[in-house]
Amino acid sequence: MGRGVAAVADHVVGVRGPWSGAGVAEVAAKVDDVDLDRPLADMTDVLDEVRSVYLDDAVWFHEPRYLAHLNCPVVIPALVAEVLVSSVNSSLDTWDQSGGGTLIERRLIRWTADRIGLGPEADGVFTSGGTQSNLQALLMARGQAFHADTSPRLRIFSSQDSHFSVQKSANVLGLGPDAVVTIPTDDRRRMDVRALDRAIWDARAAGHVPMAVVATAGTTDYGSIDPLAGIADVCAQHGVWMHVDAAYGGGLLVSQQHRSLLDGIERADSVTVDYHKTFFQPVSSSAVLVRDGDALRHVRYHADYLNPRSSGQPNQVDKSLQTTRRFDALKLWMTLRAMGADGIGEYVDAVIDLAVTAHELVLDDPDLEVVTAPALSTLVFRFRPAGLSEDDADRVNPGIRQMIAGSGTAVIAGTRSDGRAWLKLTMLNPETTVDDLGAVLALVTGFGRQLLDDLHTTQEVH
Repeated sequence: MGRGVAAVADHVVGVRGPWSGAGVAEVAAKVDDVDLDRPLADMTDVLDEVRSVYLDDAVWFHEPRYLAHLNCPVVIPALVAEVLVSSVNSSLDTWDQSGGGTLIERRLIRWTADRIGLGPEADGVFTSGGTQSNLQALLMARGQAFHADTSPRLRIFSSQDSHFSVQKSANVLGLGPDAVVTIPTDDRRRMDVRALDRAIWDARAAGHVPMAVVATAGTTDYGSIDPLAGIADVCAQHGVWMHVDAAYGGGLLVSQQHRSLLDGIERADSVTVDYHKTFFQPVSSSAVLVRDGDALRHVRYHADYLNPRSSGQPNQVDKSLQTTRRFDALKLWMTLRAMGADGIGEYVDAVIDLAVTAHELVLDDPDLEVVTAPALSTLVFRFRPAGLSEDDADRVNPGIRQMIAGSGTAVIAGTRSDGRAWLKLTMLNPETTVDDLGAVLALVTGFGRQLLDDLHTTQEVH
């Protein structure tokens, strides 16, 4: 165990960038050469091999120029918790497999529900991530709306920028390809509340049954937060379940400066929070919370060997889609006890401030353009000097991302907006500096100019 910890610590000391820049074929060759039927002599040899096949080409989220996806660096108390969790190997399905772990998880669910403002009857459970949390929320919403003849007619309403797990959940729940109604967004990429109201009326007029509205508190690309209070008004008027996907924006619950961005979330019927995003926890650590704990009955199944009816013991399996489940709540518990909620909130505020700075840097560069100002800590932008056509920008920007990754000095993301190719910075590391941002943007413009010269040369030849 000590040698394993030392191997990671020694390797991290030598990390000089978020990625080695290796290609798929190069990494695959090392992995494919391993004969899994012939064990190595001792753990030293195993660790040496792991350095080669894993650590050398790992993507390091703690590096300040990792600015790609919603992956955060993790706080030390949570790493300590991981040692305890894996070593004891508790399973959080029943009391007689976890003991105090059950009550720790329940206490953290209560703490989060109180931060949201869901009320005294709220409940919930930890999950593997936002996709599972959203699925369980929509499963409960279906249970509330379901009658024998309604299933093909159930409808879910979400914005055009909502997470893909909404469509995936509808598919898993057997609701059919037309179950999700896409609502347009405004110029800040937030759900249009009037359009939502019209869509629900239209659905009813067509004989459909509104099942749920999914409001997003922190879209993946733009960090946009839908107008939660307005959506809550519409849901109340129509008697429709309101789910808030705050997988990304949930960290605002502990923010000292920006908590008001979540105003209205307290009126939700269910909420998703990913602690492994803006609470700086290791994967996986997420939760789904529900205003009325009785709604969890829609995921409850009785098994005598797990949850005898007369035991009187608290069993989390009654609330979860999973049976065997890691004690992921301990990570958040130890983080709160060591750092406090305000300590986490300071990190959240720091990355939001960083996004504001990144936006200003992009606006000051005539070779770059941006879709919209950041709402949280992501920024969608692209390289497009004056005179560069949309089509040529589509050719150049994906190449910029690839060249930056190949350099190993930084990692950024790419996306599409209105059918066009854009780049994206995701700022979740409070140790990223303004100098880091400037260096990454210099890579964007430098590689962009290089690709643009190559493009012009090719066009001249043709």
